[in-house]
Amino acid sequence: MTFAATTRAASQLDTARPGEAELADSSAAALLIADGCLVDAPLGRVGLEMEAHCHDPADPNRRPSWDEIRAVIDAMPALPCRSAVTVEPGGAVELSGPPVDGVLAAIEAMGRDQAVLRAAFADAGLGLVFLGADPLRPPRRINPGNRYLAMEQFFATSRSGEAGASMMTSTASIQVNLDAGPQDGWAARVRLAHALGPTMIAIAANSPMLGGEFTGWVSTRQRVWGQMDSARCGPVLGASGDDPGTDWARYALKAPVMLVNNPEAVAVTQWVPFADWADGRVLLGGRKPTVSDLEYHLTTLFPPVRPRQWLEIRYLDSLPDSCWPAVVFTLVCLLDDPVAADVAAEAVEPVATAWDVAARLGLGDRRLHAAATRCVATAAEKAPAGLTEAMQRLLRRVELGRCPADDFSEQVIEHGIAAAVSRAARSQGGL
Repeated sequence: MTFAATTRAASQLDTARPGEAELADSSAAALLIADGCLVDAPLGRVGLEMEAHCHDPADPNRRPSWDEIRAVIDAMPALPCRSAVTVEPGGAVELSGPPVDGVLAAIEAMGRDQAVLRAAFADAGLGLVFLGADPLRPPRRINPGNRYLAMEQFFATSRSGEAGASMMTSTASIQVNLDAGPQDGWAARVRLAHALGPTMIAIAANSPMLGGEFTGWVSTRQRVWGQMDSARCGPVLGASGDDPGTDWARYALKAPVMLVNNPEAVAVTQWVPFADWADGRVLLGGRKPTVSDLEYHLTTLFPPVRPRQWLEIRYLDSLPDSCWPAVVFTLVCLLDDPVAADVAAEAVEPVATAWDVAARLGLGDRRLHAAATRCVATAAEKAPAGLTEAMQRLLRRVELGRCPADDFSEQVIEHGIAAAVSRAARSQGGL
């Protein structure tokens, strides 16, 4: 995120070098956050980011090394649709697609780039497993990046140590990025993006295991995130939800500072809300924060819906080819189509805050099942020809109360966990 120098707080900044300007206080920081969090723009663009765990099919308990994974990526041909390839702390591989016009174009582009990525890893004797949580291996960081080392140190000294390690190295998701839309609709759009969370988690739940054991939750990824500090990972939405900018500013200023660049990332191992740093009550690195420090702080906040000029929807488990296009289409349709959005808002209202119930029971909860059935049926009516079959398949599964976690669980019960992971790693469709 880059803040424009022409915000309401510009008079308090050195506009020649805005990133290095020291923040006057938390009020100046709040203005910058609120002014920069969303951009008034038409709806329509969609960007997708997809993560998958990297496994060795011949030895699924082994975590491929950083050098192995980087060698595959460095030797890859250019991706046809220009997705960026990055590696998460535990070795999960992420494709980040550029924004394109329309959800169908985004799905098709991601599918093309995924095919090239999977083929490259298969040629190297490795595979990509599309599950929301690594079902087999204990948490371990392999990415040597300084930022991730500092994050690891932060979590190790916090109340979220175990969950933080699992979040960093054992979870994987699909992120859907959408335009913020016209400003007069921001409040309703952000409210709906939050309210859809539990229902979409139930539909997409695909992580029944962690550390070699069934957890009793259909979305263990969401369970892990729910165990994290709510000041950093909980929902942003304020009491009324009428002013997303103010809600985000309040959230960000209350959140504790995780890392300070001096110039490399250094973990902050005491609880320091960003507001305290900005107001000079605590000095980190021997100084007050700059605009760049504020920008960096925002990248260390992980709510399920994050405003970054656009909306990042961060609550979906990683999914295989058999269902992710339909799940992505459903979410985008329910947010971008005005008629579908109205139906969805009514359908999910009874379960709008049922995050933990969704992660634990999924579609086994009666109210979530009803909301999900209505939402997917609404989206299915609007599906383009290329997604009609996938949407009907998703609708049938939802009506039966099945989520993707059920498929993987059945594989584990029938073949054993190592064999199920190996099979998923060898599959070119993810499971």
